[in-house]
Amino acid sequence: MNLTWHIPAFKTQPWAILYLSIFMALGVNQAAAEEVRVSGSTALDLRWFPQPPGFSGQHSGIETSASLSPEFRYQVEGDGPQVVFVPFARFSNRDAERSHVDIREAYVADRLDEWDYLIGINRVFWGVAESRHLVNIINQTDAIEDTDDEAKLGQFMVNVGLQKDWGRVDAFVLPGFRERTFAGTNGRLRTGEVVDDSQAVFESGAGTSHVDLAARYSHYIGDWDVGASFFHGLSREARLPVGAGNRRAPHYDLITQAGLDLQYTMDEWLWKFEGIVREGHDDPFGAMVGGFEYTIFQISESDADLGLLAELHWDGRKEANAPSTVFNNDLFLGSRLALNDVNDTQALIGGLIDVEDGAMSLSLEASTRLDDQWKVELEARVLTNINEDNSLAAFERDSFVNFSLIRYF
Repeated sequence: MNLTWHIPAFKTQPWAILYLSIFMALGVNQAAAEEVRVSGSTALDLRWFPQPPGFSGQHSGIETSASLSPEFRYQVEGDGPQVVFVPFARFSNRDAERSHVDIREAYVADRLDEWDYLIGINRVFWGVAESRHLVNIINQTDAIEDTDDEAKLGQFMVNVGLQKDWGRVDAFVLPGFRERTFAGTNGRLRTGEVVDDSQAVFESGAGTSHVDLAARYSHYIGDWDVGASFFHGLSREARLPVGAGNRRAPHYDLITQAGLDLQYTMDEWLWKFEGIVREGHDDPFGAMVGGFEYTIFQISESDADLGLLAELHWDGRKEANAPSTVFNNDLFLGSRLALNDVNDTQALIGGLIDVEDGAMSLSLEASTRLDDQWKVELEARVLTNINEDNSLAAFERDSFVNFSLIRYF
């Protein structure tokens, strides 16, 4: 086994450096802090690819990696602002690109009457669906962390929120664009041609200095949770045409997107919907995901709950002019088991099925605590019945099993 550890790359932004200066200025005088909390986690991951790689240069077998994610949070004395700093680092022995450092969160937040204020680096989540978060557009995806688009890079922002009886409104100014991360030459879960960040093209004349804008309205109306969002800026998805040296050159279009997310709660049923309309990738298009989660509580008179999930995907983009997607006409079926025991044992199993050609992406996520400090996680992704015209064709040999041993502190 190759045990060479790659030194992480840290691609920071001027905004991050500016904010860290503010953070340190506020944080130096700890005597003014009412409560200082330090927590976080460190993890050892073993990711096994049972099949040989499909492309030259890719590693085979087991990838070993270690990650560290400390969290520093404190409240300034009285009703003063909250200061948060959450860095993240991963070291991989196989893929230099997967070894990286990022600032996930580093912000100052305060509240004045009905107004919330936040300045700094943060992660914001929008959406209600299980298998795809169409409206979740504030943060860039950290694609080298996982394949499910859940891991996000920190985004510098100025966020102002207003909470009223008629709902909540949030406005965002987002200076400094974050490029998506991609696997390197030795990495798995990549296309045949390696993505070359140095060839990146930005439709905005300001490049990565472009200032994006976003807003969201959210409210609860009876049994309905409603969210409506707007975004204008550089796309978080990249088109990947082949550029110089037979390497893929990321192309980030300037887009405008309107989104809607709805969730209706009725006893054991959760009905979910997310939809968007986007322009900027040549022709405007719409996309949606909708479905339900039905929960069977205390199955067989035990403490365990079993959830049944089904979601339908549709995406109207023309992939010749827009970033590719695997969700153009697919069905997701899954089941979530929560034992509700002292170890917080739970598992989610699901499958995304292409209704046009039968291609399937199957997944398993399971976890349990060993004690208050230790936790184990098991993740598996299996690709099957993939034909050469499917968007998943490049990853046909990249089914994997990932084991994580996590220690919290």
